Amino acid sequence: MTLSSSAHWGTFEVDLGPGGELVAARPHADDPNASPAIGNVVTGHRHRSRVLRPAVRRGWLDDGPGPSERRGSPEETYVEVGWDTALDLLAGELSRVVDGFGNCAVYGGSYGWSSAGRLHHAQSQLHRFLNRIGGYTRSVSDYSRGASLVLLPHLIGKAATTEFRSRPVSWPQIAEHTDLLVTFGGLRRSNTWVVPGGHDRHIGTAAASRVGGTTRVVSLTAQRDDAYDGLDAEWVGVMPGTDTAVILALIHVLDADGLADDAFLATHTVGAEKVRAYVRGESDGIPKTPEWAAAISRTPAERIRRLAHEMVAGRTLVNVAYALQRGERGEQPVWAALTLAAFLGQIGLPGGGLTHGYGSMGDYGVGVAPVPLPTFPQGTNPVADLIPCARIADLLLRPGEQFAFDGQVLTYPEIRLAYWAGGNPFHHHQDLGRLRSAFARLDTFVVHETHWTPTARHADIVLPVASALERDDLAAGAGDSRLRTMPKITDPPGEAREELWIYGELGRRLGADVDEGLTSAQWLRQLYEEWRELPSTPAGTPPFDEFWAAGGVDLPQHRYQDAVFAAFRRDPVTHPLQTPSGRIELWSATIDGFGLDDLAGHAQWREPDQWWGSPSAVTYDLHLLANQPSHRLHSQLDMGAASQATKVAGREPIRLHPDDAAARGLADGDLALVRSAQGSLLAGVRITDALLPGVVQMHTGAWFDPSAPEVADCVNGNVNVLTRDLPTSTLTQSNTGAHVLVSVTRHDGPTPPVRAYEPPAFS
Repeated sequence: MTLSSSAHWGTFEVDLGPGGELVAARPHADDPNASPAIGNVVTGHRHRSRVLRPAVRRGWLDDGPGPSERRGSPEETYVEVGWDTALDLLAGELSRVVDGFGNCAVYGGSYGWSSAGRLHHAQSQLHRFLNRIGGYTRSVSDYSRGASLVLLPHLIGKAATTEFRSRPVSWPQIAEHTDLLVTFGGLRRSNTWVVPGGHDRHIGTAAASRVGGTTRVVSLTAQRDDAYDGLDAEWVGVMPGTDTAVILALIHVLDADGLADDAFLATHTVGAEKVRAYVRGESDGIPKTPEWAAAISRTPAERIRRLAHEMVAGRTLVNVAYALQRGERGEQPVWAALTLAAFLGQIGLPGGGLTHGYGSMGDYGVGVAPVPLPTFPQGTNPVADLIPCARIADLLLRPGEQFAFDGQVLTYPEIRLAYWAGGNPFHHHQDLGRLRSAFARLDTFVVHETHWTPTARHADIVLPVASALERDDLAAGAGDSRLRTMPKITDPPGEAREELWIYGELGRRLGADVDEGLTSAQWLRQLYEEWRELPSTPAGTPPFDEFWAAGGVDLPQHRYQDAVFAAFRRDPVTHPLQTPSGRIELWSATIDGFGLDDLAGHAQWREPDQWWGSPSAVTYDLHLLANQPSHRLHSQLDMGAASQATKVAGREPIRLHPDDAAARGLADGDLALVRSAQGSLLAGVRITDALLPGVVQMHTGAWFDPSAPEVADCVNGNVNVLTRDLPTSTLTQSNTGAHVLVSVTRHDGPTPPVRAYEPPAFS
C-alpha cells in the first residue's frame, strides 16, 4: 500500500509492507526538487530512541520538584509509569506552581518545528492548554529573523515589514525584471526545501532555478557553495561578520562617484545626509572607502568599487539572507542593505530594491499571496510577561532582573516550571553549557516528545506523543498550491498518544475544558468546515468527506498585487509608510532616542567581539560558520539514514580550507577537536576549497552528546556547545549563533562512542 504524508520539508510517499510496517519513503515523482530529508523517515520511524511510555526522572520522583544539577546527566535514570500516574503527577505539579507562584511562573516554550499539520501543531496545542488553565509566560519573535522583526518596523513600518515576508519580490519578477541580484549571505538551495507547513511541491526551488538564465547573480559570502549551481553565481568572498563594512563601502562609492539617486533620497527617505556624513568620515574621522572595507572584510577593494558601478547600471535587487542578522550587531547588515538600496533608488520598482530572506526559506518569493488556512484556535493568554525567544537562559538564570527590548524595560519573571512540546532548544539555542545550567534552576521541566532527544533527556516528566505518521491531519504552507490530507500511516508505538488527548485529560484533572469534548477526528472536520465557510475560500470547495477521499483540495493562487513599496514609490505623500516620518528612515529618531549604548540612529560598522580581526582570534584563530543542514530539518531525525550518510568519522563534519587543514596536520576523514571559549566538540574533517582561508563551517542539529566530558563537551558535534549566548543588541535581543571563533586540532586520543541516539537507562 502507498500513502502520502507531509512535513515542513515537503510531501512524500510511503510504502507499507504486508503487516502494515513502514518499508519505504520517497519523493513524489513530479517533485524533482524534493528534499533528501525524506531519507530519514523510515529509519527514524521506529528507531530505538522512540519514547514508548510516560517516564519520570528518578531524582525528581524521589526528591520532589526543585533545582537539580542532575538534569541531563548521562548517569540519570528514568522510571516508566502509567498514564494515570504521569498525568496525576503533572496536574498536581501544575496546580502547585500556579497556586503558589501564579501562572507567570509557567513558561510555555515549544519553539519548534515538529508536525507540519494544522491541527496537531505542537505549539498551538500547548499554548491552548496553558491559556485554558490561566496563561503562561510566553516568548515573542523567533531565532530565524529576531533582529529584523524588531528593527524593520522602525525603519519601514509594520505593513512594509509584513510585505518583506509575505509578498517579497518574486522569483518570476526577478527573472523578468532584475539585471543583477546581489546577495549577502548566499542563496542556499537546501534552505529552500523548508517551508512552515510544507509545500505540495517545491515550487520556490523550481522558480529559483530559472533565474540564472536571465539575471546575473553576485554572491558575497564566505562560502562559494552558498549559492547553488543553477544560478551560476559569481562568488565574492567576505569574512563572516564583516558584511556591514562592505555595504557601507558600496554606499561610499555611490556617494563619492555621484551615482546615488539624490531625488529618491530627498522624497522617500529621511537621514540620508547623516549617512553621507558617516560614510565620508565627517562624523567619526574614518571614511568608509573600499580600501577601509577590504582591510576589515578581506574583500578586494577594486571589486567593491566595480560592484557599486555595476549596481547602478541596471535594475538591481539587494538580498540579505537571514543568517547575517544571527550574529553580533545583527541589525547592522540589514539596516545597511536597506540604506544601500535607498541610495540606488530602486525600492518599489519591479525586480529592484531590497529583499530579506532569499536562500532562507522555501516559500520566500514564490509569487503567490498567502491565503487563510485552517488553524487550531489557541485562545487568549491573560499573562502579560514575555521574553524574546532567544533569551530563555537569561530568563531562568536571572529572575527579577530588568532587561531592555525594543525600547521597553521589562523584567524576567521567576519561572518554576517550563513546558516544552514539539521543539528542541538543544538545537536552536546557543552555549549549551549555559543552557544546561539554566534548566537546572527549574523546579520541573516537562517535555512531550516522539524520541529521546537531548531536550527529553533533560526533562523531569517525559510524555510520549504520536508522530505525524501516526495521526490524521491537514497540511499546507504559505503560498501553497494545495491543502493536503495527512492520513494516519501506522499506529503509535507503545503507549504514545495524541497531544489533544493528553491535554484533554490534563484539563479534566485541572477543571479546564481544553478539547471541548471533541476527538481529533471531530476537530479536523470542524476546522475544515469552518475554513470552507470563510469568504476567502473558493465557492464549490467540497465538504470534508469529499476532500478527505480526494487527498486534498487546490488552494487559490493569487499572484502578488500592487504592494506597499510600489504605492509608496509612486506617491509617498498619499501612500506613506507606517513610520514617524512616513518615509524610509535611514536615520531613526526613535531608535536614537532610546539612548542605547550599542546602537545609534543609523547603520554603522562596530567591531564585533567575534571576528577574525578581534583579540579573541589570537587564541581561537578560525571563524566558524554554523548554518542549517541539508539532509535533515534542524535536528529532526538526526539518527536517520540521510543524516547519518553525511557524517564523517561517525560525527557531524567540519569543513576546512586546504591551507588551514595543512597548517594543522589534518587530513580528510580525521577526527578533530574543536574548541571555543564556551565549549568543545568532536567533529569529522572535510577539506574543501569552497571556503575562504580562515573560515570553517559546520551544520547545526547534531544531537547533543555529553557522555564523555573528559574528551569533549559534545562527542557528536553539536555546534551550539561552541556558540555564544549573547544578544544581537539591547534593541532586538536576538541570537548570535551563526558564527563563533574556534580552534581546531586533530584528536589522537581515545575515541568515545556516540550515545546520543540511545534511550536513557530505566530504573
